Amino acid sequence: MTRSTSITFFRPLFFRRNRMAFTSPDPSTCVLDAFRNSIAQRVAAALPPLTVDQVYSGVDYGKKGVDFTIALPRFKLGKPEEVAAKVIAQFQPDELIESATPDKAFLHFQCKTPTLIRDILTQVHSLTHLTPVPCYGSNSTGKGKKVIIEYSSPNIAKSFHVGHLRSTIIGGFLANLYKACGWDVVSMNYLGDWGTQFGLIATGFEKYGSQEELEKDAIKHLFDVYVKVNKDADADPEVKAEAARWFKRMEDGDESALKNWRVWRALSVKKYTEEYERLNIAFDLYTGESMVGREWQDKALARLEEMGLIEDVDGAKIVNLEQYKMGKAVLRKRDGTSIYLTRDIGGAIERYEKYKFDKMIYVVSSQQDLHLSQFFKVLELMEFPWASDLQHVNYGLVQGMSTRKGNVVFLDQIIREAAQVMHEQMQKNEEKYKAVIDPESVSMEIGITGVKIQDMAAKRINNYTFNWERMKSFEGDTGPYLQYAHVRLSSISRKNPHLIPLPPPEQIDTTSLAASSHAREIVFLLGTYPDVVKVALKTQEPSGVVTFAGRRTIDKARAKLWMYECARDVLGAAMRLLSIRPLDRM
Repeated sequence: MTRSTSITFFRPLFFRRNRMAFTSPDPSTCVLDAFRNSIAQRVAAALPPLTVDQVYSGVDYGKKGVDFTIALPRFKLGKPEEVAAKVIAQFQPDELIESATPDKAFLHFQCKTPTLIRDILTQVHSLTHLTPVPCYGSNSTGKGKKVIIEYSSPNIAKSFHVGHLRSTIIGGFLANLYKACGWDVVSMNYLGDWGTQFGLIATGFEKYGSQEELEKDAIKHLFDVYVKVNKDADADPEVKAEAARWFKRMEDGDESALKNWRVWRALSVKKYTEEYERLNIAFDLYTGESMVGREWQDKALARLEEMGLIEDVDGAKIVNLEQYKMGKAVLRKRDGTSIYLTRDIGGAIERYEKYKFDKMIYVVSSQQDLHLSQFFKVLELMEFPWASDLQHVNYGLVQGMSTRKGNVVFLDQIIREAAQVMHEQMQKNEEKYKAVIDPESVSMEIGITGVKIQDMAAKRINNYTFNWERMKSFEGDTGPYLQYAHVRLSSISRKNPHLIPLPPPEQIDTTSLAASSHAREIVFLLGTYPDVVKVALKTQEPSGVVTFAGRRTIDKARAKLWMYECARDVLGAAMRLLSIRPLDRM
């Protein structure tokens, strides 16, 4: 079993729909915190007994043409017009904030343009050029904390099915996100490598197995064996009984029953590692159900027995969770073999003993909501204080993911066809195609980006229907669009060699940028990226980062080149957060 062209700029609408609640300003990682904090200090000074923190939490991004806004009724200090008048009476412009304007129930604030532009671009430049890996948007909110993120989790002896794709993509994003926020991240792939299905494969291998076919393509051959023996089991109950006996031998540690299984597992992990590398996903640890010690499973059952939480039903061990509307959770079968839930419980205890994590996240489909709820509830009933640090990040289903001919397929086929589709698109422009150094690799990267972005563009809890036309589109929130934008931004330096290398930031005259409202909006958008990261950490949603990455523009000249290089670096940082490799040419 498993878990399984001209680019238009927009104001950051995302933040207007999602009120900011960042009460710990950190200008070293987000320049706009300095401007928000300045606003908060002014308002708090004018409106005692409000504290700076209270005001700061109410400083929101403004509508188009307004940098920041405060909704005055939230403070319950009387009529908004009178409250606003108190602030306006004391307001004095400085190098950060140049104006405060009352607007019915709101107070609008505008930042000093020259300061805004220079401070944001300087910070982006420093955080993307002075470190080995561009890290703009990173912060230290998780410094000193450890998080385990379990995701992907396919079954061994089976090809990587598209059903595991969402967990892999979302989990990879979360691993990057927590790292960017200073957490010590352990990326864990908990393989479905145990259970009666392996007794079934072992039974079938004796009849249908071929060492030659196994060495040629282990996963494909084992899957073929599994399909054939399943048909046998449907026709003959004794096949299932033999499979159960075989798995019992495996659980009892019978080496003759485990020998082939170990080979199958190693070959499967090797194949999966290759698949993940193409997806730009890497795991710190490959573990699995088989690696959960029997000791902790037995200790867990004993503890539950002592607490009077175990019921014996026809020889099976269960925990009755009906009072929590979670049904009855089976922990051990009548024959004494463990099941998925037992191994999850034992595994969680082992992980805490080993890692002493501050949080553990399971990226698992919403189809398993009940299982995860039972799992967490049992640990809570066992009175483990860390049980409250477990989190289920669930997601909806991907529907219609098949080849263009409509065949339900494995991930490898989807990736190959996505690459082929993008290769066909690239070949339509013969001149540009000739300039691409490695069109096969580039088309593969764009194809994978197309698959990933389509997955992450919507809220993760929603089901979505995979669409080939959208996957290859160069418009809107699509993978090809993001890659094309990054390539265009990367090309500006190549097309303006006389401006390279750029001088130090303090020697660049940004007067022309300050005089351009369009340039100001671009720079302001770049300044919002650290907040995009903060919001994503709070919601565990990649869709906000996808939305941000789709908002930027292109033009020319030294100050503008600096701005566009910064724009490229921020876009690249957002794409890397989404586990996408940004291309410089295509």
